[in-house]
Amino acid sequence: MRISIAVIFILVIIALITCSVIARHSHKAIGKSVAFLNAAAIPPVIGNLLITLSDDIYISTIGYYFYFIGMNIIMYALINFTINYCKGSIERHKPPFFLFILLFIDTVQLLLNNFFGHAFSLEKTVVDGYAYYKLVPHIGQVFHRIVDYGTVLCVFMIFTIIIIKISRIYREKYSIILISLIVVTIWQTYYIFSRTPVDRSMVGIATFTILVFYFSLYYRPLRLLDRMMTDVISDMPEALYVFDPNDRIIWANNKGYELFDIHDGNLENVPKLMVERFGDVVRNHGNWSAQRTTGFGNDTKFYELENRDLIDRNGKYAGAYFRIDDITEEKLRIKKEMYEATHDRLTGLYTREYLYKQIAETLQNNRDQRYAIIYIDVRNFKIVNDIFGTEFGDYAIKYIADRIRFHSSEKTVYGRLVGDTFGMLAAHDFFDPDLIESELANFRIKKDDIDHPLLVHLGVYEVTDHDMDVSVMFDRAHISLSSIKEEFGTHIAFYDETMKSQILWNQNLSSELDNAINERQIIPYLQPIADPSGNIIGAEALARWNHPKEGFLPPSSFISLFEDNGMIVKLDRYMWRCACEILSRWVEEGKDRFISVNISTKDFYFMDVVSEFKKLVKEFKLDPSRLRIEITETVMVNNTDLMIRILESFKKEGFIVEMDDFGSGYSSLSMLKDIPVDVLKIDMKFLQTSNDREKDLTIMENIINLSEGLGLISLTEGVETEEQYNTLVNMGCKLFQGYYFAKPMPIEDFDSKY
Repeated sequence: MRISIAVIFILVIIALITCSVIARHSHKAIGKSVAFLNAAAIPPVIGNLLITLSDDIYISTIGYYFYFIGMNIIMYALINFTINYCKGSIERHKPPFFLFILLFIDTVQLLLNNFFGHAFSLEKTVVDGYAYYKLVPHIGQVFHRIVDYGTVLCVFMIFTIIIIKISRIYREKYSIILISLIVVTIWQTYYIFSRTPVDRSMVGIATFTILVFYFSLYYRPLRLLDRMMTDVISDMPEALYVFDPNDRIIWANNKGYELFDIHDGNLENVPKLMVERFGDVVRNHGNWSAQRTTGFGNDTKFYELENRDLIDRNGKYAGAYFRIDDITEEKLRIKKEMYEATHDRLTGLYTREYLYKQIAETLQNNRDQRYAIIYIDVRNFKIVNDIFGTEFGDYAIKYIADRIRFHSSEKTVYGRLVGDTFGMLAAHDFFDPDLIESELANFRIKKDDIDHPLLVHLGVYEVTDHDMDVSVMFDRAHISLSSIKEEFGTHIAFYDETMKSQILWNQNLSSELDNAINERQIIPYLQPIADPSGNIIGAEALARWNHPKEGFLPPSSFISLFEDNGMIVKLDRYMWRCACEILSRWVEEGKDRFISVNISTKDFYFMDVVSEFKKLVKEFKLDPSRLRIEITETVMVNNTDLMIRILESFKKEGFIVEMDDFGSGYSSLSMLKDIPVDVLKIDMKFLQTSNDREKDLTIMENIINLSEGLGLISLTEGVETEEQYNTLVNMGCKLFQGYYFAKPMPIEDFDSKY
């Protein structure tokens, strides 16, 4: 028996060495821990081999030392393997260092047994006619067993916790190792307490480490995997079917039964139902995918079909699996997103970007068709929102969108551009200006108790070049609206070449302004201002442009343009500086005169005008009263409180403020008492346009008296005759300006004449 057991131990040692080498070279992370555990089992097996074969007490003692210390090495390796094997499945991965310390202490006390004999001794006995030295345990051996069993108990606890918490598919690999460890522990315990002469339990321990090698590196729970994969496939959202080589259906998942409303488990009718719903797809072998649509209207369904042939290891056709995925929800979601991306949320019309795209495609696909681009603008729509609220405003926008739909045909492309503007491409023979004019003549929005008229203007550009950028076409249609900007009886404007020429003219002038200022092409003209004695005491600075190509340009050709596009700010700042240069020279020459300069409405919004004037008079060392500020009545209409504060700042700094065109507006008298001005410029139209001269004179005289009563200086402009001059002097007017004295003239002429 001893020889048989020895042979088994030798075979086990060979197996352990082989497993250790293979595990050491494994690509798996756990490989090194497994190799260490298998290698650690070799010393105690060698120890048991020596104990089994030897009849010499010294060799048997060495064998027991190999056995006991080797068991401590196994315990250390077992802890190391457990921590690495369970990594990721337990919250803490730190090794239990207290166990390592106990194992080290136990190893030391076992080695000291040779001196103190406290751990164990050997007792001679006879087995099968041969001498055999069995173990006689002492207190040190008890400590050794407590440490080893305690270590095993900790490993038991770790694996038990893992098995409870881990998913079922992984539970088996931990359970087998735990069960093997329990069996080996029971086997070892039996030999300890049974005191059997020859200990064969080490075979179980070695077998355990070999099982660890297999289950850690090679074992896969295929049955559980198959079962779980079946469960996963059965619960997939797609309908799956498996066919045999004869196109007979042999399996379907849960969704497969649900798709064709099968409750009795009979799949025989499924191929027929597939053909009825999707066509002859069952016999269509090969690897392919396609989409099918079923139903109509709200019952429309979208499906994705896929067939995959199953080929066995010998390359023979073994059947197929068929997948049907209901993609209706995804299709509807994509359709909704596409709609929201291309349609205005409020009106349901095309967005501007998508409208431009559709118009471009329509023009390219219908190059022989005549079209018109229509820009639809609701004038002063902001007032509607301010008065009636945004809810009514939204209702009005949707109502207009509905009217556009009503007047459109299949040849019309339309959409909402932005805010209260819409765009349309209409076939030329479909567009009826007279019909549209008649509807827009009394266009009203009615909702509940609200009945409000809307002024809608249409700018029309007839498409002549189908390749032109759509945005440019709409720009031209928009530009045409400027021709009816102030007209309430006309609702449709057509773009023509005259507008194009004017646009080019305006663009050229605008682009040349900076250069004109730098090269002094724009020069100040001075129109004299006289006192009641006819003495010239000042002048108004007016801009004139001596263009190198176009010649002398009157103010009407560029002032209004620059006021519209905001470039008037540059021009005004330049004219103010020119006026300061003239005044500075006059001061040096001893001339006591002033110059009035104009401030346009835009200046107040694009700069701090008070600071600008303060810098100028400081730079040129001028008395602020010499540089007079001239504003128009329209400046005061918007933001009256702000304008009053700005004018007060001017007066505080010593500037004299003039109000131009008094009497040309409707709110002059109501504002006059609050506006901090010094000079009132009166328009001579009272003495020129009316048929009732007596009334004109009465109004003029009262305005002059009113200004004097308010402590203001009256200045009448547009004085053209001696009679007008004398009449105004008799009325008490203080200052005069007009052709009677002189037209605006260059600085050189002004200096030489006055």
